Amino acid sequence: MKSVCLIVLVAICAAYSSLAYAAEDVKYPTRAIHIVVGFTPGGGNDIIARIVGQKLSESLGQPVIIDNKPGAGAILATEYVARAEPDGYTLLVGASGAMVVNPAVYEKLNYDTLRDFVPVSELGSFPLILIVNTASPFKSVSDLVAYSKANPDKANYSSSSAAFQLATELFKQKTGAKMQMIPYKGANDSVTAVIAGEVTATIADAGPVSGQVNGGQARALAVAAPKRVDDLPDVPTMKETGTDVEVVLWSGVFLPKATPPAIVKKLQDEFIRIARLPDVISRLKLLNIESIGNSSEEFSRVIADDLERWGDVARAGNIKMAQ
Repeated sequence: MKSVCLIVLVAICAAYSSLAYAAEDVKYPTRAIHIVVGFTPGGGNDIIARIVGQKLSESLGQPVIIDNKPGAGAILATEYVARAEPDGYTLLVGASGAMVVNPAVYEKLNYDTLRDFVPVSELGSFPLILIVNTASPFKSVSDLVAYSKANPDKANYSSSSAAFQLATELFKQKTGAKMQMIPYKGANDSVTAVIAGEVTATIADAGPVSGQVNGGQARALAVAAPKRVDDLPDVPTMKETGTDVEVVLWSGVFLPKATPPAIVKKLQDEFIRIARLPDVISRLKLLNIESIGNSSEEFSRVIADDLERWGDVARAGNIKMAQ
């Protein structure tokens, strides 16, 4: 898998090395741009799309319309953009779940992340947090792991998507924890299940978690990210607890594969600029999202690494899903 991803990555980089020529000469855009989001309004990916979409419209002088096409864990929206005209007027705000996790767990998808898309720029990253019920006896990661090993028939975790499931499976593989997955419809439902005592634990992004933890409704055991979360400064990272787990989900912009390189370059530069604006950084930070804004080449490397990583986790856990 690694060699295949690297070969495709080299091809992407070679094809788009010509992005260095001046994108100002491109007569683009001349009409409205549509940004497709595979989730309902109000979620993290939708908010990111609306924040950057507003800035893009201001700088390019054309309307930017957010098209929400929820369904099947963002598969429907991803398929839609994969088949769209590659003219730069249909963009996808794609989450790591749809772009690198789904290929690891679904035997058949009607899109291929490497074959059908050009990565434009990573917009933001989401740290993940392991939480338990405040009434539980678990005060540390080791407490939870020890309990799960002693009670494999009782220990479980809630998950609202394949991305969170694989993140938890990685945790299980690294620690030897024994927990069964209980599916829930959304991240908020997954967190609520922990608070209600329906499940032992969950790993979710900081957005729906930090407020509950600070409000005393849930207990955070660790952050599965390279650094601590500002909203939860006393919660250690997984590595600080001695657990070799580091997971950061992301959201980024994609275009259909045959989009002209000059348009990709123009949009890449715009999204990098937008991601560095102080008000964008602060607005995303309120949602515990780190603004990124990297190049197409840098984003391509992130994708290749994640495809390999989550493929390995899915195979080790024998995790397969059907549409």
